Formats: sequence, C-alpha cells, structure tokens
Amino acid sequence: MAEENGRVWSPDISEIGDKIVALSVAKAVELGDYMEVVHKIKPAASAVAVAGPAAGPAVAEKPPEQTEFTVQLDGFDPAKKINVIKIVREITGLGLKEAKDLVEGAPKAVKENVSKDEAAKLKTKLEEGGAKVSLK
Repeated sequence: MAEENGRVWSPDISEIGDKIVALSVAKAVELGDYMEVVHKIKPAASAVAVAGPAAGPAVAEKPPEQTEFTVQLDGFDPAKKINVIKIVREITGLGLKEAKDLVEGAPKAVKENVSKDEAAKLKTKLEEGGAKVSLK
C-alpha cells in the first residue's frame, strides 16, 4: 500500500491514479468520452483540466508584453550629424555639448522607460533625421 502525507492508498488505486496523470490531453479527452458513453458518467471539467497539464509537456506561456521601451541611438549618417544632434536635444532637453557627446558616443540610450507609441514616434523622428535607432 502506498502512503502519502499519512494517508494510505491501495496499490490498485495508486496504479489507476498514476496512469490517469500520465495521460496526454488527447487521451484524457478520449477517456472522458469513454466514461460518458460506456458508463454514463460525465466527468467534471476540472478533473480533465487538472489531469491535462500535469500529464503532457508544459505549454509555453506567452511572455508578458513589454510596456516600457528604451530608444537607443546606434549610429548616424555623418553627413546628417548636426541634424541628429538637434533632434536629440529636442527629445532629451540636453545642452548642445551633452547632446553632441551622446550622439558621438553611440550606441547610447536617448530616452528610457517610454511607452511603445512614444518610442515608435521618437525612432521615426530620429531615423528621418539620419540616425540609426533601435528599441530595447
């Protein structure tokens, strides 16, 4: 007899339980249909739901959608350097020297923790000005 948390299980019950847990989702559905048709027992939805995920390989969960982005200046067209510096100043509010240092020190973050829409607008603006930009 198997024992778990002080409770004793008979071998036949342990064997049946282990077999049910090892079923794939498709086989669990087939078992539910069999029980309903042959024995007139309609399985509870939660019983199948509990058996399903434990039996098969874990279904990969969709990672949470990113809500905050960093606009990173990766490079620029040397002929449009002054234009890129102007745009960086406009976006960041930095002084001329700080904006120039940021542009020349690429790759560097221009703006951090911004929404997806704002990040897309800033990326477009910088790219139109001659910069190479990525969102992180």
